[in-house]
Amino acid sequence: MKKTVVLNVVALTPRLLASGQMPRLAAWASRARLATIEPAFPAVTCTAQADYLTGTRPSSHGIVANGWYSREDCEIRFWKQANPLVRGPKIWDTARSVDPSFTCANLFWWFNMYSTVDYSVTPRPMYPADGRKLPDVYSQPSHLRNELQERFGQFPLFEFWGPRASIRSTEWIASASRYVEEAYDPTLTFVYLPHLDYNLQRVGVSTPAIHGDLHDIDRVAADLVEFYEARGAQVVVLSEYGITDVSQPVHPNRALRERGLLAVREELGRELLDAGASAAFAVADHQVAHIYVNDASKLADARAIVAALPGVERVLDRQEQAALHIDHPRSGDLVAIAEPGAWFTYYYWLDDRRAPDYARTVDIHRKPGYDPVELFIDPAIRWPALYVGWQLFRRALGQRVLLETTALDATLVRGSHGRPETDPEAGPLFVTTRGDLIPAGRLASTDVHDIILHHLMT
Repeated sequence: MKKTVVLNVVALTPRLLASGQMPRLAAWASRARLATIEPAFPAVTCTAQADYLTGTRPSSHGIVANGWYSREDCEIRFWKQANPLVRGPKIWDTARSVDPSFTCANLFWWFNMYSTVDYSVTPRPMYPADGRKLPDVYSQPSHLRNELQERFGQFPLFEFWGPRASIRSTEWIASASRYVEEAYDPTLTFVYLPHLDYNLQRVGVSTPAIHGDLHDIDRVAADLVEFYEARGAQVVVLSEYGITDVSQPVHPNRALRERGLLAVREELGRELLDAGASAAFAVADHQVAHIYVNDASKLADARAIVAALPGVERVLDRQEQAALHIDHPRSGDLVAIAEPGAWFTYYYWLDDRRAPDYARTVDIHRKPGYDPVELFIDPAIRWPALYVGWQLFRRALGQRVLLETTALDATLVRGSHGRPETDPEAGPLFVTTRGDLIPAGRLASTDVHDIILHHLMT
């Protein structure tokens, strides 16, 4: 098999590549062939990656979003990591069945725990019983975790997501990728480079404020292209989705609550979403929201309530979901799609004083929906560095305190993704020097699977 590397430059689009702010990657792409990809639906990280790695849609592989409602446990679960959640064989399973000597490394693509790849590294914080969250990674083989952090320092988790998210986490992943390549020489390598995901959500794509981010990812990605090509690898650069400008947050859970369909439970003076007791509620994920209806008699009411909200383009029933290949038991009974320029929040409280304690913190697992406001420092905090330092000092003294840096103002967010993208220049791309392997026309997200296999075998 031919050695192949897939660099996932998150949120890279043909328009950004041609912006003049990414000269090295653009120069490489000019000698290759670029194809646009019709995004997965929804166009979010976990779904797109599952489409690419299995060659199937959510109706088959089951990854209907970055998180969903477990009807058995009556719990909303986001950013789970176990690979068996992705149903069906993956690219590396197929390749290994053809050539038993084939090996695969996966650096930070999602669902990377307990995978059948040979070498994996993925973020996995430690959560001691005292309430701390400590940066760490999970790896296979297990000793790789220590080798990488001894060589490159502790994985910068708080610069991988949150208000401090920066190029440093992407640089760490790139360094780890080089180490794995030199130590193990895998046949196929997947590398996740997330940097553009941050500021493009903070400030949008139509502003010079992102030029520095484009320069930074251009440097890191181009360095990796040169490194891998020098080792005789074929390099593919792709992305999962494009981010577009937004200015309108939509609050479906608040609307469902005001009409008596969403239930809350009071704990210590705060309100927690009680999914199991609710007749209907929304699990928001960027520009798509899964609406779960526990009381079937309320299905029509729930649909009408959400569909009437300003910023909602359409609400899909089960039959309409089938047309978009998202009809799976994990999907909502209804699926809402935001209009261009709008996105969905998870907010369900009607009074900020009653918001749950996690709402003002960075807590991707506890929140019953995706929260891009975590990328911002609350503007109400006058001296952020002093505030954070003081809270960390109190923690060092053994006090249990919350790091409340997240605002409750969804209007801060300026970029989002998830809805079907009709403009190829604003959507995901696939670039390879093996232009002979790219079919004519726009690629389907599921085509990526076979094209990568053809790189290995042709």
